Amino acid sequence: MKTIADLGDLRGRRVLVRSDLNVPLDGETITDDGRIRASLPTITRLADAGARVIVCAHLGRPKGEPDPRFSLAPVAARLGELLGAPVAFATDTVGDSARQSVADLDEGRVAVLENLRFNAGETSKDEGERRAFANALASLADAYVSDGFGVVHRAQASVYDIATRLPAAVGGLVQTEVEVLRRLTSDPTRPYAVVLGGAKVSDKLGVIDNLLATADRLLIGGGMVFTFLRAQGYEVGRSLLEEDQLDVVRGYLERAERDGVEIVLPTDVVAATDFAADADHEVVAADAIPADRMGLDIGPRSGRLFAEKLLDCRTVFWNGPMGAFEMEPFAAGTQSVARALADVTRAGALTVVGGGDSAAAVRQLGFADDDFSHISTGGGASLEYLEGKDLPGLSVFEQQEN
Repeated sequence: MKTIADLGDLRGRRVLVRSDLNVPLDGETITDDGRIRASLPTITRLADAGARVIVCAHLGRPKGEPDPRFSLAPVAARLGELLGAPVAFATDTVGDSARQSVADLDEGRVAVLENLRFNAGETSKDEGERRAFANALASLADAYVSDGFGVVHRAQASVYDIATRLPAAVGGLVQTEVEVLRRLTSDPTRPYAVVLGGAKVSDKLGVIDNLLATADRLLIGGGMVFTFLRAQGYEVGRSLLEEDQLDVVRGYLERAERDGVEIVLPTDVVAATDFAADADHEVVAADAIPADRMGLDIGPRSGRLFAEKLLDCRTVFWNGPMGAFEMEPFAAGTQSVARALADVTRAGALTVVGGGDSAAAVRQLGFADDDFSHISTGGGASLEYLEGKDLPGLSVFEQQEN
């Protein structure tokens, strides 16, 4: 894949950068600016090279029209603070404000376009509509840099179509993400453990299927674990359960046993009467969840078990929290895994936190980014890469090489 160095002298050139600035907001307050910080190196490199940098990104899921709840204005303001320089903000995507903001840019300066998804063409299933929006974006720039790894699994106007219309390259963030994920899929240093959590088994069917041929151990927590427990014949009370996936999970358990892959499930869970921070809760055996309770975290014995199973690992990938970490009574399991990963990182292991809720969890629980080898910015994209799927935002560059 071509990199920024392949674009040549950028001084004075307008460079459109597709970043991933999809940060969590509480009103207009950014509660985790990790993705903005991750985007800084590429934006700074382009600005230092004298480019006129035009940043485009999405936030949330507006329905193809402006929605003030999803404006990138707070993100542009935070980006300016982090850069230590003014950042212009266009109040539209390809309209008068965007064109004027770009026209006013001096060398080495940065502008941010309004949320791409305010334009229906960004995510349209209609190829003509999507291409028309890509053409409008391309008219603003002389070159394109793809640096939003969190969206490379989407065939969208600013991810795929635009790369066929301008001299194009991947940015440093995408380059690093691909290099790290290749280390997880191509002869990883062993033992190799994968920790999976989150709500649903169905969200991770493909990646589990693929990892059974790659990993030495799978540690399963989060809401998805209750489908595994039920598949073993245990009652799970009112816990999250996907009945339609039980046969699939049984197949995974049988395949793992046959192929020598260790699947580690919790031995105890924190079971509550309701999904609420103040709900009555207790630690119970994983095979004895009361009928009137729901599991909201792995228990303390399980936290220690998971940590022990990670101690000798040389490669670890983690995607999905172990419980409802947003609520203090149900955060200990996720904290145990994060602490174990930090320990093995210091011991020299490659540890990759797979973006999304996992990245938010480690920061919320007080861990620093450098406690881990790599925190991915792409939850869904990371999983699809590990699943072996074609990612349009990467394949478009590989096609150009062939």
